[in-house]
Amino acid sequence: MADPRLARLRLIRTTGIGPVTYRQLMMRFGGADAAIAALPMLAARGGGRTPPLADIATIEREIAATDQLSARYLFVDDADYPRLLAEIETAPPALILRGDLALATRSCVALVGARNASAAACRFARQLAYELAEQATTVVSGLARGIDTAAHIGALGSRPDGATIGVIASGIDIAYPPDNSALQERIAREGLLIAEQPPGTEPKARNFPSRNRIIAGLAIGTVVVEAVPKSGSLITARLANEAGREVMAVPGSPLDPRAQGCNLLIREGATLVQSAADILEQIRPFDARSVRAPGNTYDAPPPADASDADRRAVIDLLGPVPVAVDELIRQSHRPPAVVQLVLLELELAGHIDRHAGGRVSLI
Repeated sequence: MADPRLARLRLIRTTGIGPVTYRQLMMRFGGADAAIAALPMLAARGGGRTPPLADIATIEREIAATDQLSARYLFVDDADYPRLLAEIETAPPALILRGDLALATRSCVALVGARNASAAACRFARQLAYELAEQATTVVSGLARGIDTAAHIGALGSRPDGATIGVIASGIDIAYPPDNSALQERIAREGLLIAEQPPGTEPKARNFPSRNRIIAGLAIGTVVVEAVPKSGSLITARLANEAGREVMAVPGSPLDPRAQGCNLLIREGATLVQSAADILEQIRPFDARSVRAPGNTYDAPPPADASDADRRAVIDLLGPVPVAVDELIRQSHRPPAVVQLVLLELELAGHIDRHAGGRVSLI
């Protein structure tokens, strides 16, 4: 019997098929094998060529490497996929894990901040993480230098079960920065280590925003301890805000450039945080159990199909400026399933880009 992971990973690793496209393909065709078989037809309808599928031998090597590392895959349709992460539009179709997945079922708070953080900020982040972990709250961060490292160490020092999740931008076997290799291995043993990229993937700049969306998606709220404007930490805060999660920030001196990002967040409406109690007060009204449980939602394809008139109605509304899919539905007067199908065909043909906030544009 073929490994059931193989077809799903081929679809996920195919260039041009992102998280939104993957979900739509699975919803329409009910499984990865059927979706793969339909790709030529969909791309032709969109006016392009079929995207080259990921090589079977490459995927088989990836699966073997993952198994050899004592890691495991978690797919977005699995029952134990983290509920809050499954709620975001760009939830990763597959994660690679080492450690205790139960940590993701607790209330999670992301603690992020500057790599070149001040000693005082690192100490404060470590104390916040320690106190949050003592209250059975899982601390999520990205294993970077500075605030991330302090947050992980603080959480690990509080509880014997290592109440911290490390999300990395590389393969699960690659430590970055290298001086955090021992910490990363400890998190894999005592906490939970998560990677989206295949084993052997070196950290690349384009993978860090993707990692940040996972950090924000796992957490009820994101706390920025110290950050300069336009930093990766502020990207995480923005993603948290777009997902409807709490955004919190620790204030700092206006004379310190490393505090400017946090002070800006507070000015724009983020909750000012001075203690772990402030964080717990913000997240306690939220019950993660009220979030819809993930699971297999691919049982039957949507009944609607698209005609040439439908395609023209949607395409005529598109341009180089990103527009919300909801707006396309309103202005085209077509059912959502029809509009989504037309966009799926155009994306597979390489004619549209997807943007944050459920927006699309013509290429």
